[in-house]
This record gives sequence, structure tokens and C-alpha cells, in this order.
Amino acid sequence: MMPVAAPTPDAGTLVFDLPDEAATQRLAEDLVLACRAGDIVALSGDLGAGKSTLARAMVRTHAADADLDVPSPTFTLVQTYETEPPIAHVDLYRLGDDAPLDELGLEEAAETGIVLCEWPERSPEVIERATLHVGLEIAGAGRRATLSGTPAALSRVARSLAIRAFLDRSGLAPARRRRFFGDASARRYETVEIAGTTAVLMDSPALAPGPILRDGLPYTRLAHIAEDVRPFVAIAQLLRAKGFAAPEILSADLAAGLLLIEHLGSATMLDAGGVPVAERYEAAALCLAALHATPVEAELTVAPGIVHVIPDFDRRAMGIEVALLLDWYLPRMRGTAASSVEREDFAAIWSELFDRLRAAETGLVLRDVHSPNVIWRGDWAGTDRIGLIDFQDAMIGPSAYDLASLAQDARVDIAPELEMRLVAAYHAARRASGPFDAFAFEEAYAIMAAQRVSKILGIFVRLDERDGKPQYLRHIPRLKTYIERTLAHPALASLRGLYAKFGLLAG
Repeated sequence: MMPVAAPTPDAGTLVFDLPDEAATQRLAEDLVLACRAGDIVALSGDLGAGKSTLARAMVRTHAADADLDVPSPTFTLVQTYETEPPIAHVDLYRLGDDAPLDELGLEEAAETGIVLCEWPERSPEVIERATLHVGLEIAGAGRRATLSGTPAALSRVARSLAIRAFLDRSGLAPARRRRFFGDASARRYETVEIAGTTAVLMDSPALAPGPILRDGLPYTRLAHIAEDVRPFVAIAQLLRAKGFAAPEILSADLAAGLLLIEHLGSATMLDAGGVPVAERYEAAALCLAALHATPVEAELTVAPGIVHVIPDFDRRAMGIEVALLLDWYLPRMRGTAASSVEREDFAAIWSELFDRLRAAETGLVLRDVHSPNVIWRGDWAGTDRIGLIDFQDAMIGPSAYDLASLAQDARVDIAPELEMRLVAAYHAARRASGPFDAFAFEEAYAIMAAQRVSKILGIFVRLDERDGKPQYLRHIPRLKTYIERTLAHPALASLRGLYAKFGLLAG
């Protein structure tokens, strides 16, 4: 039986009836999936009220291990788990009053991970700093949980409860929810076990418009970033109709930004040591060749009465993207902002490069075809071996962009020899399928590779400074290697000179 949540007269409080263990498990999933690093969850209640039961279920959900041994921390005080983010299970029952967090060794845990604290009343600091408070009491044959917290934490809990309601409405009898991989965007993912199979839950609420940057538009509109889930649904349906391996949409709430989609698999383009597998990357290059040789329509029906028009990857979008290098990366790298003269030179050189792209072949460009977004399906054949995800920002633009995205993977090192192998395999496949101007494609490839790396250098610094995600900075040395390699193309001579003046190049 599911927990029943009902608002009390205090709008900041929720009450859950937990008649059995299954209801407690569901509540644990809903709560911990709403938690983020920095959250302290205070679990209050008398002996036997169910604090440890709820805490164990929360730890197991967060660790994605239903059989994980979660011993009571009554005697050890703190039990930590190396999850992402880390989670600490704390029991203060044996302590006296006024136990400070620093003496408990919880200060770092409370800053970098999630803390679940039983008997929080023993530490006023825990009570004061808790983002969520869960009061548990015996109610008949079951339990009752009363939840309160900070507005931000309660908002996340409300979203998690909305996801639970969406899953219940899907009619697919979903069981366990588990945290899935992270994402550089505002999207979240979970896995959901359904009748012995696993699906993926995409949580992607509509983006709020950002500040106006140019031409009366925010960045999302200038760069044609998907603002809701409709583009993902449209492109997924298009790819599947054309014979490519994109996830089936199992259930959708377009207004809420919630999708339940097919899980294409867990194998990646990398081996167990995180090294690119050349054969898999080549299969992905061949998949792109087949995709780029396939005509696609730009106007797509998402659902009755809802149409998505695939935007053009126009020069304004390309320009606002490369400008991220000036706005974020350059000031970080050298400590000073770009001068007005540098900005004029930058704009003029890129404008000339965009002019060169007028003759480039265009088609459906998925935009982020690299290791995190390609699923290896080795038991399948042909293009079905390549599972495609994260294509909601797809546009109609130079086909070379996608191959550059793959052959200069921003997340792992692609050696020059492998890059050349991928480009050669792509060229051979395109020539075999029909007319193909390899020379023009090579120039477009160089321009789009430089455009993409310039953009990503800015994005990774922005993720650190604006969004508090420093983990992407470790990829910058790789990106600088790619830009050095790419700028050797004759078409990029002016850009190479400018980037050398910026100090972006090694020598």
C-alpha cells in the first residue's frame, strides 16, 4: 500500500500514513531521491517508532543496493557509505545534550553529502541545521510520518512526490526507484524497476527564461536549447521511425516535464578501465554516417495538437556558443576579461568561418554524440548497436558537427590515430551511400570541431563558477589538446593566430 500524504493546516507540513513495510520503502525512496549534498535529515520519534527502518531504506535506495548491510550506528555513532554523494547514518541516542557537529566528525559529511540523523534532539545544532524533519510515531498497526523542512527541501520533496504520482498514473506498476547518472544540465534521471525490467525516469521541468543577452532573447533561445521535454519526445520518435536505436517513450507528462523511457542498456563506449574501445567508436561513426545520409523532416508531431519544429543551427546560435570562451574561459585562464578590440577580432574571424559553412552539407545534428550519450549494444547488429540518448537539443545544421563531437570526445582522450580512423570510416560509408564531397566536409569538420571545443571550454568554467560543478574542469587539458590539433587546418589559420595571442595555445 502506498503512503498517503495529506497537507495539514500548516502548509509546510506533510503527513504520511505508513500501514506496512512497503509504504515505508516507498516513502524512503521518495525522500532520499529528493535529497542533495548538504542536506541533514532529522529523524525523530520514540523507541520503536521506525526511525532505523526508514533510515536503512533510504541508505539502500541511495546506494542502489536493496541487500546492502546497513547496521545500526547506535554504538559507532556514525556509519558512512561511499555513494555519490556520500551518505552518513547517525544515531545520537548515547550522547548527552548539546553534542556539536564538529566533535561528531559530521561537519564535512554535512557539507559534502547527505546526513540521516536519528535522535537529533541530542544536538540542537542538528535540529537547527536540518533541512528536513521527519517525525515518526506508532499509529495503530502501522506508523505515521510528519514531514517539515526548509522551503527549498520541501520543494524537492514535492517534486519527488509528483514523480511518484506520475509513475503510479503510468499504469505500468512501477516498483523501486533508484538514482541514476548525473547530468551537466538541470535534468535528473532515475531508474525504475517495472515488472522485472528497468526503465528510465527523466525529470526535466521547463527551464525558466534567463537574462536577456542579445536581440531581446535569453541564451536558451539564442542557442536553441530545449526548454521542455517536447523536443526529446519528437526527436526520439523521429529516430525510431528512421530505424535508429532511440528510447521508446513509455509514458509522458509533457506539462510536468516527466518522461518514462526505455532503458537502452548500461554498456558504454569505454572498456572497464575507462579507455575508448576503437571498434565501438567506429560503429558510432558509421551510425552517424547512416543518419546523415537519411532525409528528415523538420516539422514533427509530438502529440495530437503539439508540434516541434527542429531549429536551424544558424550563425547566431553558433556565435552565442563560441562567445562563451570569451565570457567565461578567457577571464578564468588569464585573469582579465577580453578587451573590446579582442572581441571585435574574435567576432570578425568567426563570422568569416561561419560564412564558409554556407556550402557545408546540413542535416539532423544530434549535438552531443560522445561517450556519456552513446549506449553500446553489442548483441545487436548494424546501427542498432548504437543507442542514442540526450538529443533534445538536436538541430538542422552542418553534419560534420556530430562527427567532431564523437571523434573529439570531451570526456575521454581520443588519440589522433583514432580520430583519423573514425573520420576515414565515416567518409567511406558516406561515399558508399551516395554523392559526398569529402573535401568540403573536411573543412566543415575543422570549423565545427573548433566551434564545439571553444564553446565547451566556456561551459565547463561556467559550470564551476555559476553552478558549483567543479568536476568538469578536469576535462579542460584534453579540450586544449583537441583545439591545438584542430587549428592546424589551413581554414583556421586566422583563428589559430588569435587564440595564440589569447595565450590559449601551448606554444
